[in-house]
Amino acid sequence: MGEVYERTGGKEGGSGKRQAAGGREEAASGKRQAPRWRRSGGRPSAVWWQTVLVLVDHYLTPGPLSGVAGEVRRARRLGFRGVMAAETSHDPFLALAVAAREAPGLELGTAVAVAFARSPMTLAHSAWDLAALTEGRFLLGLGTQIRPHIVGRFSMPWSAPVPRLREFVAALRSIWAAWQHGEPLRFRGEHFRFSLMTPFFDPGPIEHADVPVALAAVGRAMCRLVGEVGDGIHIHPLHTRRYLEGVVFPEIVKGAARSGRDPAAVTRIATLFAVTGRDESAMKQSADGVKRRIAFYASTPAYRGVLDAHGWEVGEALTAMTKRGEWDQMASLIDDEMLATLAVVAPPEGLARAIRERCAGTIDRLGLVFGAGDELTEDERGVLVEELSRA
Repeated sequence: MGEVYERTGGKEGGSGKRQAAGGREEAASGKRQAPRWRRSGGRPSAVWWQTVLVLVDHYLTPGPLSGVAGEVRRARRLGFRGVMAAETSHDPFLALAVAAREAPGLELGTAVAVAFARSPMTLAHSAWDLAALTEGRFLLGLGTQIRPHIVGRFSMPWSAPVPRLREFVAALRSIWAAWQHGEPLRFRGEHFRFSLMTPFFDPGPIEHADVPVALAAVGRAMCRLVGEVGDGIHIHPLHTRRYLEGVVFPEIVKGAARSGRDPAAVTRIATLFAVTGRDESAMKQSADGVKRRIAFYASTPAYRGVLDAHGWEVGEALTAMTKRGEWDQMASLIDDEMLATLAVVAPPEGLARAIRERCAGTIDRLGLVFGAGDELTEDERGVLVEELSRA
């Protein structure tokens, strides 16, 4: 059966239409609506990834739900365009439900949720409810995680991630189509099969049914999958311009060509390491924090391609240090040249310009990862967001 999926058309003997929320009738043709989440803009070019401005998102601090409301209200006051929630020590969907009620109008997304820790059905329900609650301002960001976590932490099966994720996304869209158009649910793949959806468990149609799906990708094959089926790509903070322009974007173009899609439809969402401080001591504290993060990520073999693109031969040594538990010593392998290439390094007054120069033509939506966390005051963050959002 491989990667061939079966999905049926409208209900037998029916009109093939369902009434969507708000009184709008949806044709069951299978044609997808234009997502509310869009790229930041740009002019047609021979290089598809050229853009005009960057939209700035706030990434929620991992913590209990009791802290989400206040954090989201601050993000809205400071001018952030969207709020992202990662799946680390807390459930991102619950946090975004709180965010949706506290800051209507902000765009919300998972960055990212672990796909293989769930059934496509349970994830389809969570995304559907948030799409309705936000009136189409929800972006479902998905990642695969790595085998030790899927098997050991989630007790779920693991297989080759690219074909499994391709089928996962197809299953999601099949489920959503069944809810929106009243189609019988008949999805058959190698990993997932869905054939039962009774009215009691069917949430029914919503007004903004085309839930955009962005995929986390680093390696070549996963980047091609983004071009093939994704509405966006979540770019890992461990990235460089050279790796984006030499590997990530060309592979997205290849994947898009495979599916007859326009690669410009892929929204590029990224987090970027930032080092800043008001004096030499503060800059060093920020740099040390970012170096620790870089060392942690660079120890993961899945991210080795970024290091290889620059000839940085530290990956194996960092991996060995994790196995010996030498976490505190790992940052010593990240030199200043690596730091300046993987992060933006600038004083507060020059940070916006440095970020613009780094992201020009490569990023549509941006979140910042600081080393110490308190480098900028709240007012300075608001000014930074305003400067970055200015066309």
